[in-house]
Amino acid sequence: MTPLPREGRREGAPHPPRPLDFGRLFIRHIRRHNAGALRGMNRETEALTMMADAATELAPEIPFRCRRSSLTVLTSLLRNPLSAIPPEAFSEKLVLSRVAGRDSLYICDPALIQEALLRNADALGKGDTMRRVLGPALGQGLLTADGAHWRWQRRAVAAGFQHDSLTGFLPAMIAAAEATRDGWLDKEIWPDKTRPLDIGHEMMHTTFAIIVETMLSGSGDFDAGKVEGAITDYLEPSNFMFAYSLLRAPEWLPYPGRSRALASVGYLRATLGAMVAKRRASGQHRNDLVDMLLASADPESGRAMSDAEIVDNLLTFVTAGHETTALGLAWTFHLLSRHRAVEDAVLAEIEAVTGGSALKPEHIMALPLTRAVFQEAMRLYPPVPVITRQVEEPFQLGGVALKEGMVLYVPIQAVHRHERLWDQPDLFDPARFLGEAARLRHRYAYMPFGAGPRICIGSAFATMEAVAILAVLLRAIRLEPLTQEPPEPTLKITLRPKRPLLMTATARA
Repeated sequence: MTPLPREGRREGAPHPPRPLDFGRLFIRHIRRHNAGALRGMNRETEALTMMADAATELAPEIPFRCRRSSLTVLTSLLRNPLSAIPPEAFSEKLVLSRVAGRDSLYICDPALIQEALLRNADALGKGDTMRRVLGPALGQGLLTADGAHWRWQRRAVAAGFQHDSLTGFLPAMIAAAEATRDGWLDKEIWPDKTRPLDIGHEMMHTTFAIIVETMLSGSGDFDAGKVEGAITDYLEPSNFMFAYSLLRAPEWLPYPGRSRALASVGYLRATLGAMVAKRRASGQHRNDLVDMLLASADPESGRAMSDAEIVDNLLTFVTAGHETTALGLAWTFHLLSRHRAVEDAVLAEIEAVTGGSALKPEHIMALPLTRAVFQEAMRLYPPVPVITRQVEEPFQLGGVALKEGMVLYVPIQAVHRHERLWDQPDLFDPARFLGEAARLRHRYAYMPFGAGPRICIGSAFATMEAVAILAVLLRAIRLEPLTQEPPEPTLKITLRPKRPLLMTATARA
């Protein structure tokens, strides 16, 4: 098993990988999963972890000062914003940077991240950069709003993401995965089996179908291809948006792709706006996300959401809710195609749990290794690799005085590959998310869905969805990469492959 390259990192090659026996790992973990042998240790482990966290937080930290010039950082932002993460973020706890006359702090230590995002959450806002980049599309929705307005919107949709609601979505998730599988195998739909699949595009299509079916009651008002194209057109020039925000350039200043990005926002908002108006006029109740938003009321003023506010939130769920899972799945298939021993162990787990029968909703929670593979893929390739916050009320963090207006970055990409946190951090090793290793890890060392009160509300939905899709597709189809050249990730708000991940699909015997 070969280690993966460390994108956005300038140091030398990682340590050689240790051999892993995934067949033995699978058998051992299934026994543990069924017997629950270590459950009695949970309370003691949590207590020890809390004590260690508290001790870590008491120690003041001297941040490493990054000496890169503003020109170097801006050039990196325009080329690939992922490379703008300071190399020291992969080894230091705090990295202080000054670019274009503005101080920013990269927080790379789990205890300090917890201190900032959880204990000082009320002192932080989403910040000018994220509002500038995402505001034109998402308005003041759940992803971009702050304060009371954010809390109201979070409460309005929370019921739809409770466990009972989520398990009710599993049949739709499995059905969408089966439709993708059947399309790949149908000679009439896909006659030329040598023609490669763009696995990222295929996963976008699958997860979009799931979002529409589960959150929008299967609305036929959407063209999946047009929606995907519009999202891509909007995200494509995001590197210029980041650079312009750093320079405080006026928002009217043109950049390549700006007109197309604005047109795509217009299309997305108009399409969703028409659907909301149609639902409101019909008076129909379908117990979906649209109904939750239509029925919500501000607890302070009592007012209902306007159509524009409902569109803000629907667009948040339609875009973020399917794009991030699709990217996580695409990276997972990429990794499995290069680590066949892991894939074989996953297939063995699926067959053991299903008994060779069709996948059923009750099987999903009994596939820990399949879930661990997806989690490890999101460690190496987190769908949202950087969290940004802006200080609104001064506070102390690890002995550093944070002033109002200062920008904080939590570089998830760096935290997930940090030398102090992970053994051989560039190695694809799903065992990190099984058994004792997963239980003892600081919860803020792994944040594929963000952290703190603003952790993604759909994280459990996304994980269940991913396991269902993997279980359906892997047992039916073997995916083979078109090239052995390592893909280059690029930051377009989400972590996308710079070039399509092309793979050929072959039916398993």
